[in-house]
Amino acid sequence: MAAANRLVVFIALISLTSSPALATDGKPLQDYCVADKGGDNAVPMNGFACKPPQSVTPNDFTFSGLNKPGDTANPAGFKVTLVTVDQIPGLNTQGLSMGRLDFGPGGVNAPHIHPRASEMLIVMEGSLEVGFVTTLPETKLITKVLQAGEAFVFPQALTHYQRNVGKGPAVAISALDSQNPGTQRVVAAVLGSNPKLPVEVVAKALQADNNVAAQLLSKFK
Repeated sequence: MAAANRLVVFIALISLTSSPALATDGKPLQDYCVADKGGDNAVPMNGFACKPPQSVTPNDFTFSGLNKPGDTANPAGFKVTLVTVDQIPGLNTQGLSMGRLDFGPGGVNAPHIHPRASEMLIVMEGSLEVGFVTTLPETKLITKVLQAGEAFVFPQALTHYQRNVGKGPAVAISALDSQNPGTQRVVAAVLGSNPKLPVEVVAKALQADNNVAAQLLSKFK
């Protein structure tokens, strides 16, 4: 995909998801509200308090690193580089975050949900199989194979995944309509909680016996 075309699609993606009308975090009431983390004395709130305007700098609105490939040398063959309010304090109250997704051959971004955001993903390089599962009673899998330059939407809080089905690496950019979308991996939530879910509960959920459930639970430390 030509660099100019990638830039046009990328700008359109960001423009769409940064619209106050579409952002799930609500409409900001000022030009900006750079997050003041406050260290150990920070007051818990929905979002962050505003940094004093006189101490705001361009660095509060800047992130470097999305041009660097993520390390996919791991069991999943996948790495995400997130850019949320934790990386750019100026995202506070703006209802927007994004990420770079790198996939090695056969790499998988395992089924997960973003409880506070819908997501739009655009493939920049390679081929990705993407999909999400609707809620009960249908639990229908909506899936498609995307090529470079194609985009796909994952509705808010629905279980979804991506898998590299090409012969080489794949790269995608995602934009989410929350400064802090959150991520919960489905399998890890069931088998890797702290403390562990009761074996009997996992066994019933998986329609398996207790020994199988205990063995699966033991794989997540």
